[in-house]
Amino acid sequence: MSGRPLWTRWLSPLYVWRRTVHNLPQKLAALVVAALVWLVATSDRRANIEQGFDVRLEVRDTSTGTSKRAVSNLPATVRVTLQGQRSRLQGLAADKIEASVDTTGAKEGSFNLPVEVRAPDGTQTLRVLPARVQGFVDSQLSRILPVTLSVGLPPADTLPRYGVVPGAVTVSGPSRLVNTVEQVVTAPLVLAPNTQGQTRLVALTAQGQAVTGVILRPSSVTLSRSDTRALPVRTVLVLLPAPPAKLSVVASRVEPPSVRLVGPADILRGVASVTALMPYRAGSYKFTPTFKLPPGIQVLDSVSVTLNVVQKP
Repeated sequence: MSGRPLWTRWLSPLYVWRRTVHNLPQKLAALVVAALVWLVATSDRRANIEQGFDVRLEVRDTSTGTSKRAVSNLPATVRVTLQGQRSRLQGLAADKIEASVDTTGAKEGSFNLPVEVRAPDGTQTLRVLPARVQGFVDSQLSRILPVTLSVGLPPADTLPRYGVVPGAVTVSGPSRLVNTVEQVVTAPLVLAPNTQGQTRLVALTAQGQAVTGVILRPSSVTLSRSDTRALPVRTVLVLLPAPPAKLSVVASRVEPPSVRLVGPADILRGVASVTALMPYRAGSYKFTPTFKLPPGIQVLDSVSVTLNVVQKP
């Protein structure tokens, strides 16, 4: 035995058995203590917890038909509460959770449908708020509208020219929303002479209210300004002529109260105001007047006059 290597004794089953049962109670006790320590140390990581996520709500619609369908009036996100191990939920991003509403087969008009959630592996869905969502199914509509400029007021002695590219945009979305769009305007942008800039577009109703829920393609345009030279421009007041003797003006409003005139500098210096040319009549009405101007003078602004005129007794 003395000539054999020590490791060869582990080839003997009897030797292995004797080493295994040697101090067996102490070994088992150490194993139990180690297991308890591991359980206590990892109990927080293994415990199930709840965590809420704001998940983007998607629409699924596989309806067949000749016209495209659009879904609107849905919330952008829903609140999804998941249950799972702390280590799984703490590193989970909201975009890994799927929340959707299936409008396949829903008739055109309003609907109330459940929200379907697909939770990642190792987690469980506890709550969805709201559990059901209301929306509107409509036909898809596209319209092409020109772009209306909205720019800052230039200095009084300049007459800039503006250009916009592209000059028209496509408005798409639910037909009931697209049909309310009266015009597409550029967001206000102040440009220096002979410069250009990018500005976003806004869809407006006839009353000037922004329309949301429609898609503008493109969503922004390039606006350019060119100034050839400084012009002799003067701002003067707008005056109303006296009414006929048989009529009396109860109320009047001039918008804007002043206008810009352009023309030869020597003639402009002698013009302090302009008088609107308009016919008076009894009643309440609004109109755009013309002006009697010296030769070579032009009005740069449009004026609106609102009158309330009564007949004298």
